[in-house]
Amino acid sequence: MELLTISKAAKKLGVHPNSLRNWEKRGLIKPVRLPGGQRRYSMDELNRLLQSGQLNDGQEAVVLYARVSTKKQADAGNLNRQIERLRQYARENGFTIRAEFTDVASGLNQKRRGLANVLKLAEQGEYKKLIIEYPDRLARFGYEYIERHLRYCGVEIIAIAEKEPEDVNSELVRDLLAIVTTFSARLYGARGGRRVRQGFRELIVGVERDEKAKKEGNN
Repeated sequence: MELLTISKAAKKLGVHPNSLRNWEKRGLIKPVRLPGGQRRYSMDELNRLLQSGQLNDGQEAVVLYARVSTKKQADAGNLNRQIERLRQYARENGFTIRAEFTDVASGLNQKRRGLANVLKLAEQGEYKKLIIEYPDRLARFGYEYIERHLRYCGVEIIAIAEKEPEDVNSELVRDLLAIVTTFSARLYGARGGRRVRQGFRELIVGVERDEKAKKEGNN
């Protein structure tokens, strides 16, 4: 009887090796254990799993991820509307929603709980597609690295929005303010940093004022 390594078995099934480990925990598949503890899979076991139909939902499982930068945006309902648009897309395309994660944090923040859960489930092979509104929701900078990691885990990112929202400019300015504040404080000290921050705050007010005037002009 031919026994396959976990990487070869995963390739046969078209999934990430972590999916096999997760299915084993759920009792969906039972590998042969070698004396050294390594997993091996028989073709009979793989065929049984495929014919059982138990993997169909998992292959179409998706995770939704939404993010806004500020509590003010969340309180205004922006986060709820964003996640609802993602749900609608999933329903229209016949996907099974495995989980939904949200964050209220800057796109520069690398310690977002929602994003950490997105990556954790991907590494466990729990879903095949990540649905977001547009790339900036995952990360302001470094999106390509997240995309590469998810691709390695067998996850495809689907960005459903054709264009970024109208308030993206003010959000970008806030993120730039955070960067400039950090470096200006290091370069010029606390007093110089405060002057730089004040200048950027005035810029934010100007951007928001222009966006508000633009919206009122379109109405």
